[in-house]
Amino acid sequence: MRFYLSTLAGHRRGVLVLLGWSLLEGVPAFFGGRLVGTAVDKGFAAGDPLAGVLWLLVFAALAVAGALGQRQVFARLGSVVEPMRDALVARVVRGVLNDPTHRRTPDASAVAMITRHVEVVRDATAGVLVQARALLVTTVAALVGLATTAAALIWLVVLPIVAALVLFGLMLPSLAQRQRDAVIADERTAEASGAVLSGLRDVAACHASSEAYRDIATQVDLQARAAVTVAWANSLRATVIALGGFAPVALLVAFAPPLVASGQLTTGAVLAAVVYLTTSVNPALHGLASTTSTVVMRLMVALKRLQEAAPRTDVQTGSESPATSEFVLRDVTFGWSPDAEPVVRGLSLDLRPGDHLAVVGPSGIGKSTMAGLLTGLMPPDHGHVLFGGAPVHRVTPAIRHHAIALIPQETYLFTGTVRENLALLAPWATDDELVDAAKKVGAERLLDRIGGLDGTLGHGGEGLSAGEAQLLALARVYVTSAGVVVLDEATSHLDPAAEARVERAFAERQGVLVVIAHRLSSALRANRVLVMDGGRPLLGTHEHLLRTSALYGRLMLAWDPTHRVETPLPKR
Repeated sequence: MRFYLSTLAGHRRGVLVLLGWSLLEGVPAFFGGRLVGTAVDKGFAAGDPLAGVLWLLVFAALAVAGALGQRQVFARLGSVVEPMRDALVARVVRGVLNDPTHRRTPDASAVAMITRHVEVVRDATAGVLVQARALLVTTVAALVGLATTAAALIWLVVLPIVAALVLFGLMLPSLAQRQRDAVIADERTAEASGAVLSGLRDVAACHASSEAYRDIATQVDLQARAAVTVAWANSLRATVIALGGFAPVALLVAFAPPLVASGQLTTGAVLAAVVYLTTSVNPALHGLASTTSTVVMRLMVALKRLQEAAPRTDVQTGSESPATSEFVLRDVTFGWSPDAEPVVRGLSLDLRPGDHLAVVGPSGIGKSTMAGLLTGLMPPDHGHVLFGGAPVHRVTPAIRHHAIALIPQETYLFTGTVRENLALLAPWATDDELVDAAKKVGAERLLDRIGGLDGTLGHGGEGLSAGEAQLLALARVYVTSAGVVVLDEATSHLDPAAEARVERAFAERQGVLVVIAHRLSSALRANRVLVMDGGRPLLGTHEHLLRTSALYGRLMLAWDPTHRVETPLPKR
């Protein structure tokens, strides 16, 4: 909420302009009843119809002025709402990227947050600035006009309205809870649908269509029930407001005639009160209550859900600068929760420019977690990960992002030209440097086939194979100035020869190269190998580990049964 309000405050001038035009929009509501009453008392009832018509023409002119104010509100609305929407989208994206649970799989709930919740906030903000603002101005202007025109009737109007609004306010917490339940049901439907749609091949291969249908249908039914509950709550709210709007009219009909007969009110004053009630107060009351219970309520619930995806406000981005390009890891331990078994335990390691390290081990043992620790995406629970003498997660992001590059197994390509994709991380690179990077990683034939640097790529690299997409992602990092490159199974879709060429190309850059191995052949090309088996990692050369690590020997035999493996020495 603070971020939302601060974003709107950043466009204070636009908000003030809207309020200024709102005052003009409220002028007809303030003078409308008074002018109609004057037209009756001093015109038609006094035998001077011309004067009555003139007063009505004044009312019409003010109505035109109010319409002009409303038009200007709509014209300037985008200057406030759209920047706020863009800021929220950026906030959600940063939050999702900073959440480690969203790194390995598509996150359908995050998509729902951006496509639905942010749009709810955008539309609700526009609704508040247009509807609630106008209705509030109209209501206040009409009540003030009524008080100055027919003071004897003001309590007949105010008391029922206040009673209805108080009762409506007591209903808001329950309505908010129902609205929140509906939003959560919508997210769960998106998650269930996204999981099935992203795994259609697996569903078809396992003949699990009926199970997938039941999962989605269950969430849809829950979503429908939540929507019906919200509808019932809204109907009760509408009933309360309807009674609050009808009661003043009924009281006016009952008490106005005696006041006119006693001379306390004129006929024009009563007619003015009717105009205020029927054309301003009653519609504004219904509209204000409707806006509060739907627009404002949806706004509050959507902001609450977005807050859960936004990055923590206490996260320190870091401000330290590394003195060198060396890594020093000392007794590093990391687990995904305080009660979970650590996936990295007691890791100590030194990496200097020119080092080529391969990380091997069974699946799920923590190899990718180590990549996250090296790149500063997560701090260790215990120990230190120092980059140039500074904790890597406290290094200034701009420096860290240029010095350290992580290429994951998932390939991210974007709609646009090949040049735009390859120069994404190095916008200063020339065309010759981009082409050279493609040649170094073995993508020159691919570059020629898709039209060179001016060739266009579809969404997600549509039309390319998984291996071709990985080659472009590798070339994109090769052209950067990153002195530390981490390949987290980034060559998994390449053939062994292409994989070897990529690793040699990055090793020749003479920076630090860390390869999370997809094939054990990566270990043969590395200067050193890190074996992770759930305990304290083992570090050494290929030959040394064949003699000392039973796990490394078994992995090598599983990869190449003809590979010669010596009987390992007992662990010390």
